[in-house]
Amino acid sequence: MSTIDLTPLYRTMVGFDRMANLINTAQRLDGAQGYPPYNIEQLDENEFAIEIAVAGFSEDDLEIEIKEGQLTVVGKKAGPDTSSDENERNFLHRGIAERGFVRRFQVADHVIVTKADLKHGMLRIDLVRELPEAMKPRKIAIGSSQSTQNTPSETASIEDSSSETKKIGAA
Repeated sequence: MSTIDLTPLYRTMVGFDRMANLINTAQRLDGAQGYPPYNIEQLDENEFAIEIAVAGFSEDDLEIEIKEGQLTVVGKKAGPDTSSDENERNFLHRGIAERGFVRRFQVADHVIVTKADLKHGMLRIDLVRELPEAMKPRKIAIGSSQSTQNTPSETASIEDSSSETKKIGAA
């Protein structure tokens, strides 16, 4: 597998030191892994949902953890059922996977899990991005600067704004 040279990007991007680490992590993940299948849905600008098909797993068989920007879902099936009913079954085709799995998702900063539900063999994990006030876009008004010592009325004032603004260091 070849590596990607990100040097040209560093000249135009400020504060994205983690980008190289994220790309390296994505390269190491096994792209051919298809079990269990999943969907990622964007519900709103800051709301997302991940649905994972986990047929045959109960709530006790599943673990969900978010740590250091990585959401991990682990499915652990108990050992093979040794009941007499299981031993008497004669499968002609066994296509329902009942094996354990680990599925990882890289999540952006300030994304939190709000809830997780298991219904009809589908695990749904709801996520929301909650930006701190200091990171929300702000409109900066420019005041006049006629003297070298600024008075409070001459300094730039900062107002909260919901309009779209270009942020330095954002792609």
